[in-house]
Amino acid sequence: MDLQTIRVELQAAPYPVIIGSAALLTLGDQIRGLGFKAGTKVLLVTNAVVEAHYGATALQSLSKAGLDASTLVIEAGEDQKTPATVGLIHDAAFGRRLERGSLIVALGGGVVGDMAGFAAATWLRGIAVVQVPTTLLAMVDAAIGGKTGVNHPGGKNLIGAFHQPRLVLIDPSSLGTLPEREFRAGMAEVIKYGVIGDPELLADLEACRAQLASLTSLPAELLQRILVRSAAAKAKVVAADEHEGGLRAILNYGHTLGHVVETLCGYGTYLHGEAVGLGMLAAGEISLAMGLWSASDQARQRAVIAAAGLPLAWPALDPDAVLACLQGDKKVREGQVRFVLPTGIGSVEIRSDVSEATIRSALASCA
Repeated sequence: MDLQTIRVELQAAPYPVIIGSAALLTLGDQIRGLGFKAGTKVLLVTNAVVEAHYGATALQSLSKAGLDASTLVIEAGEDQKTPATVGLIHDAAFGRRLERGSLIVALGGGVVGDMAGFAAATWLRGIAVVQVPTTLLAMVDAAIGGKTGVNHPGGKNLIGAFHQPRLVLIDPSSLGTLPEREFRAGMAEVIKYGVIGDPELLADLEACRAQLASLTSLPAELLQRILVRSAAAKAKVVAADEHEGGLRAILNYGHTLGHVVETLCGYGTYLHGEAVGLGMLAAGEISLAMGLWSASDQARQRAVIAAAGLPLAWPALDPDAVLACLQGDKKVREGQVRFVLPTGIGSVEIRSDVSEATIRSALASCA
């Protein structure tokens, strides 16, 4: 079993991201290797679809390693990403008497990971969490970095905490049961890494553009490279700026306007990755209008987003509603919306001087 390890080198509590086929079989042993003793209580949080495919394997691995594990199945659509659902995890933690030395394992996509992580962050003022992502989006982005939380009716991820996992375990074979639409949505985050700082990764994606929209056509070695390079990119930024004081904000490329799409269209109308792809196209148009990058750069970005099978047309949203929603974004500072804008393939900058007229014009260009 060939497992690759990326280290997230945080000063206080560094942790590994372990990537490789059949990694899920090693879950229990990996946790014991972190220093958790036999008999430690583990709450495995997942959703019904993931539980049907991988729940038994995960639970068996935990039990075989001597851990006292039980499973909680929750609803995990974007519209269920609420304090009420986290409350169900808290109820299970209480019912199963989780202690400060216990841990929660999140088995699923980004929604499961965000909610299980937030539950761990808030139960007994913080217990350990292990992230086992089963979607491409969670593997390359959501599971790494310690951002946890839930949505508020006024905006996405407004309620949450930074709570780093003790381990991220990525098994690419779990993508085999992922719906194609979910796979394509995950590719948006991969493309993001290429645009913000890894031109070589973007070139790899362009070279295989005919195969990007489907897991079945994507070469296995490219998938492994995507997972490793994306994890390494995220780990590097998180290690340099754990709590998003500066550099880490570049990871929000495409997210500022993407979150607007999710909020105004209703959570679940667009998958998160689909909305991020639209947000990247809109940010590219803003950069073009401000003279920060070229039309050919925007064309390259658009072509690879299209090749991944992602939506290209900005939805029919009232521009005034978009501008109002932007003001509720987490990244607003002193009333100014901060945009991550590309300045070329492989580089971005953070700007708070984007005019309303420029935003309106960019959205019109994306429609």
